[in-house]
Amino acid sequence: MKISIQPLKESDLKPLETDTKKLGFCKFFSDRMFTMHYSETDNWHNPEIKKLGSLDLEPSSMVLHYGQEIFEGLKAFRTSKGEINLFRPEMNAKRFNRSAARLCMPSLPEYDFLESIEKLIKIEERWIPNSKGASLYIRPFMIATDTILGVRASSNYIYCVILSPVGPYYQEGFNPVSLYVTDEFCRAAKGGMGEAKTGGNYAASLLAGRVAREKGCAQVLWLDPAHRKYVEEVGAMNIFFVFGDSLVTPKLNGSILAGITRDSVLTLAKTLNLKAEEREISIDEVIGGITTGSITEIFGSGTAASISPVGNLKYQEKDYIVNNRKVGPVSQKIYDFLTGVQYGEKEDPFKWIRKIEF
Repeated sequence: MKISIQPLKESDLKPLETDTKKLGFCKFFSDRMFTMHYSETDNWHNPEIKKLGSLDLEPSSMVLHYGQEIFEGLKAFRTSKGEINLFRPEMNAKRFNRSAARLCMPSLPEYDFLESIEKLIKIEERWIPNSKGASLYIRPFMIATDTILGVRASSNYIYCVILSPVGPYYQEGFNPVSLYVTDEFCRAAKGGMGEAKTGGNYAASLLAGRVAREKGCAQVLWLDPAHRKYVEEVGAMNIFFVFGDSLVTPKLNGSILAGITRDSVLTLAKTLNLKAEEREISIDEVIGGITTGSITEIFGSGTAASISPVGNLKYQEKDYIVNNRKVGPVSQKIYDFLTGVQYGEKEDPFKWIRKIEF
């Protein structure tokens, strides 16, 4: 792409938050953003890196009325050698286009997706934290911008990338979290948009998320909408159960997001002599496994949270404690391997890292 780069004055640059403990998650944003426009006549055009600012949208823009939008989430990691690593960004590019297809949006060439991210990071490199546990969160998204209302696919779109230096997603950090199992609400159904990364899926989770926090839990563990019987995923991550030497996760069924970290964990299982299973798993099997001790660990996986151990489930007003609320050995090994590769401390046997070349 021939990207137009808008110069910024020194006075336009924001001060950095140097205390990584104060970063939180997506509280601060870098100085610049990438934008590109689409129309049916001109295809993708006008790629630009400019000062972070408001998008010019008419009140009748279709995204505001019919929710035609998609997004992705990935991270850049600074190694002790000063190198900048991206973790499997090609998979984000592919998933972005799968989401686009589901919402009748134009595909974005994968090389343009990657170039938009890498070029912006090169310019905004100072925003990448310099400590393990912190990283630069990357949020590419696409929105519909037609201004004639009507329930149909838009003809015009904006693609945008913004950056945020972040610390751990959960306040607990790499410590066990509590999950609330809801059998009242549902998030997505087969044939719906559960496997697309679109805002409507997250809007559907807000009320149950509020209930979870009121009950002292960090997130919701969703059950299937048809029977409220089978475990699906957590609001911000996929879910895994350790049964002895077996690692079990719900199979992808059209209502579960195909997580990139999820795929990485399944690949890693073989190196840990674990049998990886993707299958239906009922909440009764989970509760029974916790009660009898056959389930020794539960953890979530996702870009935002990485690996997040689960210390207890709250289901039907009862608490079910997992592994005495301690981090288990499988969770620890997978976390150590993934973060080690991401921060350049371990070898990358699967060729997951894409280095940004300056």
